[in-house]
Amino acid sequence: MMNQLRACFEVEALKIIRSKMLWLTILAFIIAPLLLGFLMFIQKNPEFSRNAGLLGLKANLAGAADWPAYFGMLAQIVSIGGVILFGFVAAWIFGREYTDRTVKDLLALPVSRTKVVFSKFIAISIWCAFLSIVVIAVGLAVGVAIGLPGWSSELARHSAIIIMGSAAMNMLLITPVAFIACYGRGYMAPMGFVIGTIFLSQIIGAIGYGAYFPWSIPAFFSGAAGPENAELRSVSYWIVIITGILGLNGTIAYWRLADQR
Repeated sequence: MMNQLRACFEVEALKIIRSKMLWLTILAFIIAPLLLGFLMFIQKNPEFSRNAGLLGLKANLAGAADWPAYFGMLAQIVSIGGVILFGFVAAWIFGREYTDRTVKDLLALPVSRTKVVFSKFIAISIWCAFLSIVVIAVGLAVGVAIGLPGWSSELARHSAIIIMGSAAMNMLLITPVAFIACYGRGYMAPMGFVIGTIFLSQIIGAIGYGAYFPWSIPAFFSGAAGPENAELRSVSYWIVIITGILGLNGTIAYWRLADQR
């Protein structure tokens, strides 16, 4: 039984490695720390900032030019950008089977549909975790290169936990995106769903209930909603976990029970 799951995963991994999407997602995710590092650099060098004119003013949006501010911004990038990019990964993994018309070939295989779905989610999780690690690695390299002050190993450890914690939450929250990709049979519906969750996150967060809306919670956890909202209650974590379980079971049920014609 495990051999079937491993074989399905190896097929998914091969599809990812041979596609351009892997490199495009890496490029999309590392642009953020590079841009953030550039803003920190011009803020750290006032003379360069003044010569940069308007760009110097924008650099002030990055806050203080030190490691605590830099790690905080990286965490916010992963928590907010991860909703979009991880959602895109899930939409591509599941939606392409319908747009490329390969779903019927998958369903004809003598393999449990549950294992096919599990293998896709394992591939998505590894892909998204890899992207998060790349952001941390590139962020560290950029921060060291521009000589940011305020480094400590404790700060780095805490920041890595926040960044990977935000990424883990976003990985759980993409299971409904996969379900929408299957139900909508393509890319458009799940990406519309992702955009809708971001829009609702802003509204629900603004009225004070963001800690109870699944797609707002990673931003709260990272501190993007302000330090006063960074301490989440246990119910928020359960909301994320339950949302992930519902999305996973919904996707499996769709593959097992829905009409796949």
